[in-house]
Amino acid sequence: MRLRRVLLMTAALGGCAVGPDFVKPAAPDVTGYTPEPLGEQVGATPAPGTPPSEVQRFAGDLDIPGQWWTLFHSPALNTLVEQALAANPTLEAAQAALRQSRELTYAQEGSFFPTVSGTYNPSRNKTATGALAPVGSTDSPYYNLQTMQLNVAYTPDVFGGVRRQVEDQRAQAEAQRFALEATYLTLTSNVVAAAILEASLRGQIAATQTIIGIEQHSFEVLQKQQALGQASGADVLLQQAALAAALATLPPLQKQLAQQRDLIRALAGRYPSEDVAEQFDLASLQLPADLPVSLPSAVVEHRPDIRQAEANLNSASAQIGVAVANRLPQISLSAIVGTSPSTVAGLFAPGNGFFTLAADITQPIFDGGILLHKERAARANFDQVAAQYKNTVLTAFQNVADSLRALQADADAVNTALLAEQVAQHSLQITEAQQRLGQVGQLALLTVQQTYEQALINSVQAKAARLTDTAALFQALGGGWWNRQDVRVDDYKGGQLLGIVGLKADR
Repeated sequence: MRLRRVLLMTAALGGCAVGPDFVKPAAPDVTGYTPEPLGEQVGATPAPGTPPSEVQRFAGDLDIPGQWWTLFHSPALNTLVEQALAANPTLEAAQAALRQSRELTYAQEGSFFPTVSGTYNPSRNKTATGALAPVGSTDSPYYNLQTMQLNVAYTPDVFGGVRRQVEDQRAQAEAQRFALEATYLTLTSNVVAAAILEASLRGQIAATQTIIGIEQHSFEVLQKQQALGQASGADVLLQQAALAAALATLPPLQKQLAQQRDLIRALAGRYPSEDVAEQFDLASLQLPADLPVSLPSAVVEHRPDIRQAEANLNSASAQIGVAVANRLPQISLSAIVGTSPSTVAGLFAPGNGFFTLAADITQPIFDGGILLHKERAARANFDQVAAQYKNTVLTAFQNVADSLRALQADADAVNTALLAEQVAQHSLQITEAQQRLGQVGQLALLTVQQTYEQALINSVQAKAARLTDTAALFQALGGGWWNRQDVRVDDYKGGQLLGIVGLKADR
């Protein structure tokens, strides 16, 4: 590997490369993600009685761990993510694409070196004696010929066209590297989001079953009161209708849960008939207390999609150099050394050898403007990719800002939902007692029941939304791939690239 690098460096010294040298785009000159500064605490002041585990804080100096999902402190979630990383085919496809791109880069680097080939051609021949004299020292028209030759061809990279082609291919490999990181981040984020949604659905189902139990109990109480002449038939029918309405909300949730389990099996690389043992509820997922808020310059370095867009920009820059070099003289050198005796024993005998040394210089003179317009097209492509890079950065910053806004808003929503649930539960208990004593009618009880039902569902959904927002922030900030130590891959400069999933150095 060291010899290869020395040869590459030696070949690269022969002249400068035409076209622009790629300059890494500077990070945006911004210091935050929102017009106003972020507070230390997420959301407004928590409601009285809110447990400490429901309070989150922003930490500007906190880095993201490589396995960020472990911050939810769920062994089941950790196991599911590991299964997905081991078996999900989208990750396998991205790994194979990176291996392919690296091999294509090595193949392109071979253009720096001469090509050498050897041929050996034995033949049995007969001279047409009616027209020619026999070949050789005998009168026999038959003779043997053994031809062996060595062919050497080399194209000096005088104007750097080959170097720009290699630069292009290296940039494409780098883009594929970060496409793999993006696939890794998307997969792990989808697994976490799927687990949270399953937990939310289980929570909503549990809340709905609680509601059904309340409605069923009220219906049974009214039936007894009707038998004693203390309730009217209209009140019983009204409660029966409320019970039926509550029962009707359960099947859609159960269907969603079944479909969510199918999604989780697919993310884990399994078929729908192959179950996954891990199950999730809100109690099994702990809300991370400290949330990192990376600087914008760090986001530019850490977001896989931005790094991929940067590599695409490098590739587009190199393609300009390739187009410029194609308009300049093309120089090639070749040499043929061989021997052609009549017997194998005479392959290396004096007098049978031959050689040819040749040079070729080709300068395009007229091509109808093809090469000129290809160069202009390459420059236009660079402008397009540059604009796409800027848009990728803008979108990334928007993702972070959206996640921060959602965290703040949903933290307030959780506080409000918890308070509303507590008040509605207390109100329901009082109204039920009043109804049993005949102090309020069935319509008043139904109203309070519906308020409590909605508060219960809102509380579950708000807690799940806050967990989802937290996972979305980790994803928006890049997912911590730079802190992973699971795999190392040699880069092109002799260093080590960390965080390449499932790909081992093979050169």
